[in-house]
Parts: sequence; C-alpha cells; structure tokens
Amino acid sequence: MSVFAKASASRSVRAVVTGIAMVGVSALLLTGCSNGSADTPADTSSPAASGDANQIDAGDRDLSLKIGTILPQSGALAFLGPPEEAGVKLAVQDIQDAGLGIDIEAILRDSGDTTTDTATVSVTDLLSQKVSAIVGAASSGVSKTVIDQIVGAGVVQFSPANTSADFTDYPDKGLYWRTAPSDVLQGEVLGNLIAEDGNSTLGLIVLNDSYGTGLAESVTTAFEGAGGKVVATSLFNEGDSNFASQISEVTAANPDAIALITFDQAKVITPALVGTGFPGDKLYFVDGNLADYSADFAPGLITGSKGTLPGLDTATLGDFTDRLKEIDPTLTDYSYAAESYDAVTLIALAAYAANDTAGTSIADYLRQVSGGTGDGTKVTDFKSGAELLKKGEQIDYDGYSGPVTFDENGDPTEATIGIYQYNADNTYKRIN
Repeated sequence: MSVFAKASASRSVRAVVTGIAMVGVSALLLTGCSNGSADTPADTSSPAASGDANQIDAGDRDLSLKIGTILPQSGALAFLGPPEEAGVKLAVQDIQDAGLGIDIEAILRDSGDTTTDTATVSVTDLLSQKVSAIVGAASSGVSKTVIDQIVGAGVVQFSPANTSADFTDYPDKGLYWRTAPSDVLQGEVLGNLIAEDGNSTLGLIVLNDSYGTGLAESVTTAFEGAGGKVVATSLFNEGDSNFASQISEVTAANPDAIALITFDQAKVITPALVGTGFPGDKLYFVDGNLADYSADFAPGLITGSKGTLPGLDTATLGDFTDRLKEIDPTLTDYSYAAESYDAVTLIALAAYAANDTAGTSIADYLRQVSGGTGDGTKVTDFKSGAELLKKGEQIDYDGYSGPVTFDENGDPTEATIGIYQYNADNTYKRIN
C-alpha cells in the first residue's frame, strides 16, 4: 500500500490548497480555512457533540509550565531555527502577558541533524529539568531518533515542522502531536503542480531519510497519477557533500523537470545542476529547502523555479511577522514560525484546561482545545481561550497556522499548502 493510500484509509483530511489552479487531491475534501474564522461561535452550554470531551473545571489557575525545544540551531535545517524559536518566544511572551495564572518557561536547545547526536543530548538535558513538553524537532529524521525517549518519559513531543507520514500511526502513547500537515498532502500538491506546468517527465534528487523518501513517494504517486512519468530518482545520505553522481544520474534521463527533496544540500546541488546546462526555471523545491538564496546564488540562477511550503502566506498573518521581528530583528524567513507559536499556545491551553502540567494530562486535552472533539467557542489567542476555560467552557483554538483541529492521531485535519516562485534575486514569493 502506498503512503498516500495508507494515510487516506486512516483518516479524512481537509485542506486548502492555495496558489494552484487545480489539484487532484483524490482523498481530500477542500475547505476554506484562515486565522480568525468569521463563523458564529458554537454554543458551549452543553458538552462536545462527540461526547469525547473531558470536563473543564471552572476557577482560577496557579500553574507553572516548563517546556523545552529541540529546534535546529545547527545542521542542515539551521535556517528554520530562527523563525521557529521566534515563534516559541512570542507565544511564551503572550501567555505570560495574559496574566491568567499560568507561568511558562521555555528552555531552548539545539536539535542538530541526523549526522550528530545533538538531539539526544538535548532531550536528555531537558528531561532532567522536568519539562512537560518538548517542541521539535524540525526534521522528521531527527524526531525519529528521540521520540521513544521523550514519550517514554511521559512527556509531550510537539513538532511544528515534522511532515513524514510515518508519524500518523507511530506508537507514541498519544504523546506525539504536530501542527505541520503530513507530506501526503504536500506531495500531492507538488506532483500535480509539476504536471500542470506542462512537464511530462520528472527527475528526483532525494535525501535518504523518512522525510525525503516519504515525500518523494507522494510526489511520484501524484505526478504519475496526473499522466507524467518519473524517469529517475537518485538518493543521497545526510552528511554527503558531493552530489555529482546524483546529478549525473538524473540529468542522464533527460527529464523535463527536477524536484529537489533535500534540506540545505540544495545550496550545493542547485548551482551544480544548473551548471550542467539544466534550466534553472525547471527546478522544484520543497519545505525543507525553500529558502532565501539571495546571498548564495548568482542573480537569476533560479528565476521562475517553484516550490511548496505548508502554512499561510505572511501577508495573511497581519502583524504577526512584525511581532516576530521584534523578537528577532534578524529574521528574513518565517517558515514554521506560526506552527511553532501555535504548538506552544496549544500546549498551554491544554494544561490550562486540565489544570495540570503533567505531560499526560496535557495530551489528554490537546485534541479537545483544538476543536477536535466537537463543539467549542472559536478563539484565536491564548488569553481569550484561557478566559473561557476559566469559566469551565469548551474552546476551539484557530491559530496563525490555520484551524489546526487535531484528529485521533495528533495530526492537523486542515492545512494550507502554498505555492511559491523564485524572483531574479533568488528570493521567493507566493503566487496564485
């Protein structure tokens, strides 16, 4: 069974796909989603319609919540670290400023990548400090190295950026959650985009880990389902620095387009690939490498190339990006910042609902505060959510990353996948 078929069988996924005219998402129901829904708040005078909602006790709270992060300060995804950590810090600030009886502390640690043991060292340190939840890792491969250690300690692991479909059915004791959608969806969107752009054949250069191979499988399924043919797939391992054989293997098949399913290895692969004569506007990027390359590539190198990235457009986020810049004035990329902010906010709301900061208690309420168990009043920030919880009412948090709404596997049931295109200066912008 393919990754796509497996995920489709396990749950129904709803998504908004923006920036693409027509998408063949065979098992997905497309629905609108945005931050700050205009829907009329649901009646919260009765328990959630599903009957699965836990009791919310009314009253003041006096909670101390300690969380950790394992986000990439080094390694192949280090460019994602600053926006993710800024999102965490901003959420902590907003929760503290709410003044509603929950004191939150975040301890930031490095995840590194799969070539090091950094994540294990960081997790061991965080668990020794008795954290209730750990936000991260960004890399699915890194998360796989520490998930058993984290959930085995009864601590919530909450990733803002893991997209591997493998986590959907992982035996995580109900303690693993994520605000990023599965690559089943991103692969479907990207594969159809490449076909709709008029490409009949496709080559893939792929990082050989759970993220890379899973996303490559989903892209292949979608592209070939749209009538195209994948003529070459060449793998490399984390830590490799020379990609001549992969470039040679893929270009020898003479594909119309090439998708780079990598992390920051794209900084080396892209100019080398274009240097062989392959058109720079026929490259496709993914969330692991969609980055600002204005300081890395010669002007015009990849003008017109495209890529996909889960999450809402920065223009849709209002003053959120301005507030992130106040946290970190050096930010130039905002990938997964909203997902990181929402992860921390949801953890805090779940602790508030449970009136308990134990990891297992937080996990018991995470789906509920996201609206995944039934009715609840729509809220878009921690303060308004906590005020309702303090009254004993049910809530449905819709954040900067979208409606979230967890399913029984801890996956978001709604998502936005943006389509981006590179400018002549090697920066990218969202297109429609």
